[in-house]
Amino acid sequence: MTFDGGPAGDPNRFGSEAFYASLGRAFVAMCAVVPVLFLVEALDVWLDAGFDPAAGIIPKRIDGLDGVFFSPFLHHGFDHLYSNSIPLILLGTFVLAAGVRRFLWSTLVIILVSGLGVWFTGSPNSIVVGASGVIFGYLGLLLTRGVVERTWWNFAVVLLVGLLYGWQLVGILPTDERISWQGHLFGLVGGVLAAVLFRRRPGVDAGYPLTTS
Repeated sequence: MTFDGGPAGDPNRFGSEAFYASLGRAFVAMCAVVPVLFLVEALDVWLDAGFDPAAGIIPKRIDGLDGVFFSPFLHHGFDHLYSNSIPLILLGTFVLAAGVRRFLWSTLVIILVSGLGVWFTGSPNSIVVGASGVIFGYLGLLLTRGVVERTWWNFAVVLLVGLLYGWQLVGILPTDERISWQGHLFGLVGGVLAAVLFRRRPGVDAGYPLTTS
Protein backbone atom coordinates (compact mmCIF):
# COMPACT_ATOMS: atom_id res chain seq x y z
CA MET A 1 0.00 0.00 0.00
CA THR A 2 1.28 3.48 -0.81
CA PHE A 3 0.27 6.87 0.45
CA ASP A 4 -1.71 9.26 -1.72
CA GLY A 5 0.41 12.32 -0.94
CA GLY A 6 -2.45 14.23 0.73
CA PRO A 7 -2.07 16.04 4.02
CA ALA A 8 -2.91 12.91 6.01
CA GLY A 9 -1.03 10.52 3.76
CA ASP A 10 2.29 12.19 2.94
CA PRO A 11 5.07 10.63 5.06
CA ASN A 12 7.24 13.67 4.39
CA ARG A 13 4.63 16.10 5.78
CA PHE A 14 5.29 16.82 9.44
CA GLY A 15 2.35 15.95 11.69
CA SER A 16 0.55 13.61 9.29
CA GLU A 17 -0.36 10.08 10.34
CA ALA A 18 1.86 8.72 7.59
CA PHE A 19 4.75 10.82 8.89
CA TYR A 20 4.55 9.37 12.41
CA ALA A 21 3.98 5.86 11.04
CA SER A 22 7.06 6.13 8.82
CA LEU A 23 9.14 7.48 11.69
CA GLY A 24 7.98 4.66 13.96
CA ARG A 25 8.77 1.95 11.42
CA ALA A 26 12.17 3.50 10.80
CA PHE A 27 12.92 3.46 14.54
CA VAL A 28 11.96 -0.22 14.83
CA ALA A 29 14.07 -1.08 11.79
CA MET A 30 17.14 0.69 13.18
CA CYS A 31 16.64 -0.96 16.56
CA ALA A 32 16.76 -4.30 14.75
CA VAL A 33 20.11 -3.44 13.15
CA VAL A 34 22.00 -3.02 16.42
CA PRO A 35 21.41 -6.59 17.73
CA VAL A 36 22.93 -7.85 14.47
CA LEU A 37 26.06 -5.81 15.19
CA PHE A 38 26.16 -7.21 18.72
CA LEU A 39 25.83 -10.73 17.34
CA VAL A 40 28.76 -10.15 14.98
CA GLU A 41 30.87 -8.79 17.83
CA ALA A 42 29.86 -11.68 20.11
CA LEU A 43 30.91 -14.23 17.50
CA ASP A 44 34.20 -12.44 17.02
CA VAL A 45 34.93 -12.37 20.77
CA TRP A 46 33.62 -15.77 21.81
CA LEU A 47 35.02 -17.69 18.85
CA ASP A 48 38.21 -15.62 18.69
CA ALA A 49 37.45 -15.35 14.98
CA GLY A 50 39.71 -12.42 14.23
CA PHE A 51 37.14 -10.52 12.18
CA ASP A 52 38.89 -7.16 12.68
CA PRO A 53 42.22 -7.97 10.99
CA ALA A 54 40.49 -10.13 8.39
CA ALA A 55 37.75 -7.68 7.35
CA GLY A 56 38.79 -4.27 8.68
CA ILE A 57 40.22 -1.48 6.56
CA ILE A 58 44.01 -1.65 6.29
CA PRO A 59 44.98 1.63 4.63
CA LYS A 60 47.07 1.59 1.46
CA ARG A 61 47.06 -2.22 1.29
CA ILE A 62 45.10 -4.12 -1.37
CA ASP A 63 44.29 -6.94 1.06
CA GLY A 64 42.65 -4.37 3.33
CA LEU A 65 40.49 -2.76 0.66
CA ASP A 66 37.54 -5.12 1.20
CA GLY A 67 37.23 -3.61 4.66
CA VAL A 68 35.61 -0.59 3.05
CA PHE A 69 32.40 -2.62 2.94
CA PHE A 70 32.85 -4.84 6.01
CA SER A 71 34.39 -2.51 8.60
CA PRO A 72 31.12 -0.67 9.53
CA PHE A 73 29.80 -3.99 10.88
CA LEU A 74 32.85 -4.62 13.10
CA HIS A 75 33.98 -2.99 16.36
CA HIS A 76 36.93 -3.01 18.76
CA GLY A 77 35.02 -4.65 21.59
CA PHE A 78 31.62 -4.12 23.16
CA ASP A 79 32.47 -0.72 24.65
CA HIS A 80 33.15 0.60 21.16
CA LEU A 81 29.86 -0.86 19.94
CA TYR A 82 27.89 0.52 22.91
CA SER A 83 29.15 4.04 22.21
CA ASN A 84 28.02 3.81 18.57
CA SER A 85 24.63 2.17 19.14
CA ILE A 86 22.51 5.10 20.34
CA PRO A 87 23.64 7.68 17.76
CA LEU A 88 23.33 5.04 15.03
CA ILE A 89 19.73 4.30 16.00
CA LEU A 90 18.71 7.94 16.43
CA LEU A 91 20.37 9.40 13.35
CA GLY A 92 19.57 6.35 11.24
CA THR A 93 15.89 6.64 12.17
CA PHE A 94 15.64 10.17 10.77
CA VAL A 95 17.49 9.19 7.61
CA LEU A 96 15.44 6.04 7.04
CA ALA A 97 12.11 7.76 7.74
CA ALA A 98 12.61 9.88 4.62
CA GLY A 99 12.54 6.82 2.37
CA VAL A 100 13.97 3.32 2.07
CA ARG A 101 15.69 3.73 -1.28
CA ARG A 102 17.16 7.09 -0.36
CA PHE A 103 18.40 5.53 2.89
CA LEU A 104 20.04 2.58 1.13
CA TRP A 105 21.70 4.66 -1.58
CA SER A 106 22.80 7.29 0.92
CA THR A 107 24.28 4.67 3.23
CA LEU A 108 26.17 3.11 0.31
CA VAL A 109 27.63 6.49 -0.70
CA ILE A 110 28.64 7.21 2.91
CA ILE A 111 30.30 3.80 3.31
CA LEU A 112 32.22 4.21 0.05
CA VAL A 113 33.39 7.77 0.68
CA SER A 114 34.27 7.13 4.32
CA GLY A 115 35.96 3.79 3.67
CA LEU A 116 37.94 4.88 0.63
CA GLY A 117 38.95 8.08 2.42
CA VAL A 118 40.36 6.01 5.28
CA TRP A 119 42.08 3.60 2.88
CA PHE A 120 43.82 6.37 0.95
CA THR A 121 44.79 8.61 3.90
CA GLY A 122 45.06 6.35 6.95
CA SER A 123 48.16 4.77 8.44
CA PRO A 124 49.13 1.44 6.81
CA ASN A 125 50.03 0.17 10.29
CA SER A 126 46.44 0.45 11.50
CA ILE A 127 43.25 -1.57 11.21
CA VAL A 128 40.10 0.55 11.10
CA VAL A 129 36.69 -0.82 12.08
CA GLY A 130 33.43 0.62 13.39
CA ALA A 131 30.23 2.36 12.35
CA SER A 132 31.47 5.83 13.29
CA GLY A 133 31.99 6.79 9.66
CA VAL A 134 28.37 5.93 8.91
CA ILE A 135 27.19 7.85 11.98
CA PHE A 136 29.08 10.97 10.93
CA GLY A 137 27.72 10.43 7.43
CA TYR A 138 24.15 10.45 8.73
CA LEU A 139 24.96 13.56 10.74
CA GLY A 140 26.31 15.34 7.65
CA LEU A 141 23.35 14.15 5.59
CA LEU A 142 20.76 15.48 8.02
CA LEU A 143 22.52 18.80 8.49
CA THR A 144 22.85 19.28 4.73
CA ARG A 145 19.35 18.02 3.92
CA GLY A 146 17.85 20.75 6.08
CA VAL A 147 19.58 23.31 3.86
CA VAL A 148 19.16 21.82 0.37
CA GLU A 149 15.52 20.73 0.80
CA ARG A 150 14.48 23.85 2.76
CA THR A 151 11.65 22.34 4.73
CA TRP A 152 10.62 23.15 8.31
CA TRP A 153 10.78 19.48 9.23
CA ASN A 154 14.37 19.13 8.07
CA PHE A 155 15.37 22.34 9.83
CA ALA A 156 13.83 20.93 13.04
CA VAL A 157 15.87 17.74 12.60
CA VAL A 158 18.99 19.86 12.05
CA LEU A 159 18.33 21.71 15.31
CA LEU A 160 17.77 18.50 17.27
CA VAL A 161 20.78 16.75 15.78
CA GLY A 162 22.92 19.82 16.32
CA LEU A 163 21.94 20.02 20.00
CA LEU A 164 22.52 16.32 20.61
CA TYR A 165 25.54 15.56 18.46
CA GLY A 166 27.01 18.82 17.20
CA TRP A 167 29.81 18.43 19.75
CA GLN A 168 30.88 15.24 17.99
CA LEU A 169 32.09 17.30 15.04
CA VAL A 170 35.36 17.61 16.96
CA GLY A 171 35.84 13.97 15.96
CA ILE A 172 36.83 15.06 12.46
CA LEU A 173 40.05 16.46 13.93
CA PRO A 174 43.15 14.32 14.69
CA THR A 175 42.78 14.55 18.48
CA ASP A 176 43.37 10.88 19.39
CA GLU A 177 45.63 8.50 17.47
CA ARG A 178 43.41 5.57 18.50
CA ILE A 179 40.43 7.11 16.71
CA SER A 180 40.17 7.25 12.93
CA TRP A 181 39.41 10.93 12.44
CA GLN A 182 39.71 10.25 8.70
CA GLY A 183 36.68 7.94 8.88
CA HIS A 184 34.71 10.64 10.68
CA LEU A 185 35.75 13.40 8.29
CA PHE A 186 35.13 11.44 5.09
CA GLY A 187 31.91 10.02 6.52
CA LEU A 188 30.69 13.58 7.04
CA VAL A 189 31.72 14.44 3.47
CA GLY A 190 29.88 11.35 2.20
CA GLY A 191 26.74 12.41 4.05
CA VAL A 192 26.86 15.89 2.53
CA LEU A 193 27.31 14.37 -0.93
CA ALA A 194 24.42 11.93 -0.39
CA ALA A 195 22.11 14.73 0.79
CA VAL A 196 22.78 16.65 -2.42
CA LEU A 197 22.59 13.64 -4.75
CA PHE A 198 19.39 12.21 -3.31
CA ARG A 199 17.55 15.38 -2.30
CA ARG A 200 13.81 15.74 -2.82
CA ARG A 201 13.10 18.24 -5.56
CA PRO A 202 10.04 20.53 -5.29
CA GLY A 203 6.99 18.92 -6.85
CA VAL A 204 8.73 15.56 -7.22
CA ASP A 205 8.20 12.68 -4.82
CA ALA A 206 11.80 11.61 -4.51
CA GLY A 207 11.23 9.91 -1.18
CA TYR A 208 10.46 6.23 -0.79
CA PRO A 209 8.67 5.85 2.55
CA LEU A 210 8.48 2.62 4.49
CA THR A 211 5.29 1.07 3.18
CA THR A 212 3.51 -2.28 3.23
CA SER A 213 1.89 -4.20 0.38
